Amino acid sequence: MGPNDNPSIHNIDLSDLLLFGIPKKGRLNEQVMTLLAGADIKFHRKNRIDIALSTNHPIALVFLPAADIPQFVADGNVDIGITGQDMVAEAGVNVEELMSLGFGKCRLCVQTPVDSPYRSAKDLVGKRIATSFTSLVREYFKALDVQVAKEAGLTTIEKSTIVQFLSGSVEASCALGLADGIVDLVESGETMHAAKLHAIETVLTTEAVLICNPTKHINNPLIEKIRRRIEGVITAQRFVLCTYNVPRTKLANAIKITPGKKSPSISSLDTDGWVAVSVMVLKSKSADVMDELAEIGAQDILITEIKNARMN
Repeated sequence: MGPNDNPSIHNIDLSDLLLFGIPKKGRLNEQVMTLLAGADIKFHRKNRIDIALSTNHPIALVFLPAADIPQFVADGNVDIGITGQDMVAEAGVNVEELMSLGFGKCRLCVQTPVDSPYRSAKDLVGKRIATSFTSLVREYFKALDVQVAKEAGLTTIEKSTIVQFLSGSVEASCALGLADGIVDLVESGETMHAAKLHAIETVLTTEAVLICNPTKHINNPLIEKIRRRIEGVITAQRFVLCTYNVPRTKLANAIKITPGKKSPSISSLDTDGWVAVSVMVLKSKSADVMDELAEIGAQDILITEIKNARMN
């Protein structure tokens, strides 16, 4: 089903618009909304309507479950979208990953009860696994089934691992006797620990990504414009602008402290023997950078927030 089949968006002409798949709820939605605001993609979404027209770009935002976005992009129902790498891998579809977005980072992990005898994924071969990522997990354990059989000198698999789908509360399945282990996403680990589970293997690491239909990317320059804008917002979130004055004799030491993404901008001051330096530094390291610059004799050290950036 494409976006035009949704009864909530009938009577909207989408023919000349770039369709942008957006996660419709959850933390991913909140983070994407911040990203769109920074990229100056303005829109108004009416209650319970799954599409919103941008007021300043020829773009329609289509709000979809994050798990559905890879399929919609691959089929060309939407042109671009934001979802997790885990969702793309689970869908197994052909999409182009334009960029990683730096948020939504987590791991898809094999987990077992802390008091169980299972200490590796191999220990679960032939057992029951509950997950919402059935395609990925079946492929993962199918390979383990074969590996364990070969190690035992068998030509056939005695008992295949059973992978069963659960859409929610996967972490409760072991306690309820539904499974011997689970495969689920781990971010902070709080949910896992509360369920008295621990991670014994990582199937994959994942974060949010901007994806597009490969054919649409070739034919629509607006996709590259959006990518550059989003890249600028992400750069601005990670970096700050550091400016300072330093004796020219200490400039080489200062550049080692603040090499910048490419190189610092340096200009002479009216005061003999001094230069002014302007450079981007990681926001997370800015306090340490200021300390180190002060120690070598830099003065007038300022840190300024960056609202947006273009690096190319």
